[in-house]
Amino acid sequence: MVTTPYVITFLKFYFIFTVIVMILFAIRHFIFTFNRMYCEQKLYYQDIIDSDLPFITVLIPMHNEEKVAHGVLDALLESDYPVEKFEVIPINDFSEDGTKEILEDYAVRYGNIHPLHRNSGERGKPAALNKAMEMAQGEIIVVFDADYLPGKGLLKNLSTAFLDPEVGSVMGRVVPVNTKANFLTRLLDLERSGGYQVDQQARYNLNLIPQYGGTVGGYRKDLMMGTDGFNTKILAEDTELTYRLFCSGWKVLYANSAECYEEAPEAWHIRARQIARWSRGHNEVMFRYVWKLVKSKYLSFWQKLDGMFLLFIYMMPVILFFGLIDSILLFFLDEMDILEGWWVLLFLGAYNTFGNFAPFYQVGTANVIDGSRERILLLPYLAFNFYFYLWFITKGFFNALVDVLTRREAKWQKTERFRKEKPGEFT
Repeated sequence: MVTTPYVITFLKFYFIFTVIVMILFAIRHFIFTFNRMYCEQKLYYQDIIDSDLPFITVLIPMHNEEKVAHGVLDALLESDYPVEKFEVIPINDFSEDGTKEILEDYAVRYGNIHPLHRNSGERGKPAALNKAMEMAQGEIIVVFDADYLPGKGLLKNLSTAFLDPEVGSVMGRVVPVNTKANFLTRLLDLERSGGYQVDQQARYNLNLIPQYGGTVGGYRKDLMMGTDGFNTKILAEDTELTYRLFCSGWKVLYANSAECYEEAPEAWHIRARQIARWSRGHNEVMFRYVWKLVKSKYLSFWQKLDGMFLLFIYMMPVILFFGLIDSILLFFLDEMDILEGWWVLLFLGAYNTFGNFAPFYQVGTANVIDGSRERILLLPYLAFNFYFYLWFITKGFFNALVDVLTRREAKWQKTERFRKEKPGEFT
């Protein structure tokens, strides 16, 4: 193979760039892990008792959700939130199964359930939420995905945060309920524990950028209605809301004790579509908000830095993907002599120890805190997810790039459900 010195120089530069980026993210993971394990934890508002609870509206976007609709509605009806102070708007978004009939049956039996049936206009979760907010009576909007099972005290736990007038949004913790279904769901349970128990809580502790996750969370209705609602062109409406609020001076809180149970994907091809969609939507937000984040006068230096790390989180697999290709090319070109002496050991050590396995000790710590130490035995198998995500997140990034450059409209893809007909049972 004939190559020019400029190509070799570029390949070596990219190799060093990749390792430096991995070191930075490794330091971030380590700081969050150390904070969660050994530092003082920031309290949420769960200890506040107030009889003047706000009137809230619960929105549940649904598209062909006959398998799970009973579960989420029954769970909300058992809530300890005063029934006269909340309403539920399940949104039948172009369903073709029995979702409509199920929702109408609940509406007849319960006075605070008001279904919204959509058969025209834009499809997708952001558009469905925008339409439902127009009829919502609550000053606070709480959102659940259709497969979620909220506990009795969850509505009160989430809504209490809004007694603070500076809070624009709050996010609870998501816990898979079908963990025992198969190998994939067990691995996803590990990821969820690290992402919420350590990453989200540490960012909340350090007054950085905890993220609103699009479900098991709430926000002030007037903030959204005053800015034309959710952007229907972006798949990651939750990430977009997070940055919209932070860049405007509002707080986003994380409530680790506000747990809600989800149905994790039980098939690899379903998970592949889901992670590619997340990558596509998140990277669309990155393109739109990176400069707004830098310019925001409401954020501190450390918040902007953490915001950058969070914005670029779905860029990491893309950088690593090309980093692996870059390493292979340098190896076969016999050009791996990038640095002389002990410096190369530093970079290689960081790459192979901290970089590749940074999320591992974060996930491990989360499971120790949760008291589920036996699950740590599955940690080595997350290497499979690493290469699996490497491909599909990279695919999502290029889709987002094409969306931005060509103004192509992204189509929402529903995640397939696996619950059996009887509510509460899983395969």
